[in-house]
Amino acid sequence: MMMFKISLAIVFVIGLAMVHVSLAQNSPQDYLNAHNAARAQVGVGSMRWDDKVASYAQNYVNKLQGSCQLVHSGGPYGENLAWGSGDLSGTAAVNMWVAEKSKYDYNANSCVGGECRHYTQVVWTNSVRLGCAKVRCNSGGTIISCNYDPPGNYVNQRPYLRVLQQPRGIDNLRVL
Repeated sequence: MMMFKISLAIVFVIGLAMVHVSLAQNSPQDYLNAHNAARAQVGVGSMRWDDKVASYAQNYVNKLQGSCQLVHSGGPYGENLAWGSGDLSGTAAVNMWVAEKSKYDYNANSCVGGECRHYTQVVWTNSVRLGCAKVRCNSGGTIISCNYDPPGNYVNQRPYLRVLQQPRGIDNLRVL
């Protein structure tokens, strides 16, 4: 009987560890932290989690589970999709999108040398509500969708405005 209880306890602890690993970097706070870190780098305010937007994201990725194809939903929200051959974490997906920052030319407000529109959606000033979801595909791999409300990436609009820092000593000037 004692051996059974020890074995059961070991199985329980291993099970908890597996749940912890599978949830690692996939919580709403993990998605928010990754997005808000990128937004803070360019002076954009934080996003907040929205259960309605997250539900939309989950319903959509559930539909992609069979095909495992990255096809945008065409829904009412901005949307970034990511695919990984293994168990892609939410944080890793956001980091892939943020890595496109080097392809974004702020002065030209365009992508240079590759894709950057996932990045610009992440840092889009007016997108303030976030919902993300993940699904393991039937054929293997993972699809992650993050949806943004209101959507961004409008033609001829900048994702954010740069705030010019005032040179030191200028703050005491008066206009007459």
